Amino acid sequence: MPKTSILEPGKSYTFRNYFEMAYEPDDILAEFGFSLERINLDLATYNLSLDSLTELKNSIQRRLPYVSLTSEAARREILIAPIVLTLIDYTQAQLRIEYSIKVSEQLKGSLDYYLHTQHNLLVIEAKNADLARGFTQLAIELIALDQWTTSNEPLL
Repeated sequence: MPKTSILEPGKSYTFRNYFEMAYEPDDILAEFGFSLERINLDLATYNLSLDSLTELKNSIQRRLPYVSLTSEAARREILIAPIVLTLIDYTQAQLRIEYSIKVSEQLKGSLDYYLHTQHNLLVIEAKNADLARGFTQLAIELIALDQWTTSNEPLL
């Protein structure tokens, strides 16, 4: 017996809609032909000095007692933005904030932070405690970017 689709035919979905779904990440990703595998990764390391990170950490820790982080906007501005800006210092990546893309009616929305260089990209999604649902949204954003960057047609 074929599995019932999670997505309603003809319905439009934004990245945020996937965060709000109560389905397992595996089931949502399967809608787009992807699967989820949990493995440890050996990521590339940066071998040069990271001197400004200590000051960044101290600066954030010094201000945290005075800032409420209950909203996504507050977390993005107080926690994530300073880290992203420091990352740009090290990588010279181009930064887009609230970067909108539309691949299809099921793959569209805004990326909180989109950093890219000629050969690499990084997407950052600011979430609070619900990492599983936040991961699902990020995975959908990466699927959209995969289709967007390999398409021959303009999608913006």
